[in-house]
Amino acid sequence: MQLSVTLLAAARSSALLAERFDDDRPLDEAGWYEVRRAAPGLAALGAAELRYCSPTPRSRATGDALGLAPLAQPALRECDMGRWRGRTLAEVTAVEPAAVDRWLADPRSAPHGGEPLLAFIARVGAWLDTRPADGTRIVAVAEPSVVRAALVYALKAPPSTYWNIDVRPLSAATVSGHPGRWSLRLAAGSPS
Repeated sequence: MQLSVTLLAAARSSALLAERFDDDRPLDEAGWYEVRRAAPGLAALGAAELRYCSPTPRSRATGDALGLAPLAQPALRECDMGRWRGRTLAEVTAVEPAAVDRWLADPRSAPHGGEPLLAFIARVGAWLDTRPADGTRIVAVAEPSVVRAALVYALKAPPSTYWNIDVRPLSAATVSGHPGRWSLRLAAGSPS
């Protein structure tokens, strides 16, 4: 039986240039506004039998604001960024440019001392592959990085594809199928 998992990117907690690695900040005012504005178009997600979220404050708040009451899943946490946690890409690049280059070029590297990109993608993929394959509809509110990792895994794309997927706050993508055989389904009128 086919499984359907809709991945919804959490609303924002900061301006794009102020985004920090492995950030635990809650929704900002603009994020709350965006959730309220998008809620009518996302109401169908409430029909999902299983509702999950990343364990971040903004993912939980996004799910709660949409009336999903999601269950936090540790496997859907962001990539462990080690000593770069809480810093912006610009801050890290200013002091460790060679390490950033290595991290961007090699998905097995972890110059920050945390989790390699390849391990992050595999962790998120393992979560996806262990969902009940009984036709249950699932929604997962997660950080954009988690959504990107899930899409790379589901499509069996090269890890470098991760850097080319732009996941906007409150955008949704659905993967359907079963472990090891996923298809991406994009719906018309998805929030942007």
